[in-house]
Amino acid sequence: MSRLLLALLLAGSASARTLPAISVNQTPPDRQSPMPSSFSSIVQAVGPAVVSVTTRQKQRHPGREQPQLEDPLFRHFFGPGLEPMPLPPALGSGVIVSPDGYVLTNYHVVEDAAQVTVTLADHAADFPAKIIGVDPKTDIAVLKVAAKRPLPTVTFADSSKASIGDVCLAIGNPFGLGQTVTMGIISAVGRGIGIEDYEDFIQTDAAINPGNSGGPLVDAQGRLIGINTAILSRTGGNQGIGFAVPSNLARSIMVSLITKGKVVRGYLGAAIQDVTPELARQFRLRNTQGALVGQVMPHTGASRAGLKSGDVIVRYQGKVVTNSRHMRLEVAATPPGTRVALGVVRGGKQLTLTATLSELPQEEKSGPSQEERQGGFLSGVELQDLTDDLRVQLDAPKDLHGAVVASVLPGSDAYMAGLRVADVIQEVNHTPVNNAQEAVAAARSARGHDILLRVWSQGASRYMVVPGSKGAPR
Repeated sequence: MSRLLLALLLAGSASARTLPAISVNQTPPDRQSPMPSSFSSIVQAVGPAVVSVTTRQKQRHPGREQPQLEDPLFRHFFGPGLEPMPLPPALGSGVIVSPDGYVLTNYHVVEDAAQVTVTLADHAADFPAKIIGVDPKTDIAVLKVAAKRPLPTVTFADSSKASIGDVCLAIGNPFGLGQTVTMGIISAVGRGIGIEDYEDFIQTDAAINPGNSGGPLVDAQGRLIGINTAILSRTGGNQGIGFAVPSNLARSIMVSLITKGKVVRGYLGAAIQDVTPELARQFRLRNTQGALVGQVMPHTGASRAGLKSGDVIVRYQGKVVTNSRHMRLEVAATPPGTRVALGVVRGGKQLTLTATLSELPQEEKSGPSQEERQGGFLSGVELQDLTDDLRVQLDAPKDLHGAVVASVLPGSDAYMAGLRVADVIQEVNHTPVNNAQEAVAAARSARGHDILLRVWSQGASRYMVVPGSKGAPR
């Protein structure tokens, strides 16, 4: 999912540039104490800081009559083609993090909002809220309300110290009923489910329902460990699989939006992907840990450091890289201008490179165009040469060479491996190819063995393995 970073500086005041007075307690939770018989004191302490967020959308969309469907979180509930459209007023939740009125919530709660209202837990006051900034890449938004008195707040925990099995509470405004508390445990940490660009979700079985969006997930001491964001469900209701943005990530996004007016992320300049078991065998790796480099962008920290396509980054600043998602999170969290150490496996050898990060540019994506059919390659795949006209249609760089995929049969080995129409095949089994004929010849030499492809698509290159048992050239 590629979405342009959006920073809405609607507050427009100098105070919006000053870091709010937030409370942080990084002590790990006490895991030795027995389970309390009641969490009433925790709820009484945290509850006043949890607010309802009501929005009026810029456009009305027909077809919504049930008030319980008013939470935009429902866009995460259903499969493809079942994305509901929000009707104003839309309901969500938020949490006050500073006495002067900064509120954390979800981006999708305030998306396309013309008017935002924050209601305190005791319903003693409604405040018009200004959108200080939003970050669609993590689904975080920062609001500001002007209160005449200090507001109740929640304390941030160090979410990196949250562990599977820890007790947690979800507080919010489900179905517009008013403040509700549910209890569960942390089911997993570091989850990626493919709904946001940067994901490091805390998974919980604490009941999260429509209206909980943007509300807090707190630990057994009442400290903020996450912002409730999405659930997986076949019914639209809670089924014990909910996800929250970790408080460390939410706090970092908030600070950047408030102080800089946008989210500043580090940029290495390399397209990376997970190492599958098939790719691990092709690159003679011991395991699937690390991030495989599919392409190195010119004039970036990666290119200047000597990083090459086919390298596998296994360490970043001394930390083990588990997968490409982990690597992207680490790079994004590193300030631009930082010199970083990369532990790399290249051709079975370990080496260390040093790269200087720049600032992540706005991402632009170009879609493929219609292709003509000609040539032959793998079973169910047809290729054609990369002509000048196709290069323009695909917005492909001038130095890109290869063969364009004209068609790929759904369900074929190549399709299941990830090959798609308009992909440009650059290498076959580590051999660069300049046209369809060279690609076919290189594939034929595999003689039924697995075929490693390096493919360019929509601005970046990646590797994939097509099984040779059914995918031999015809």
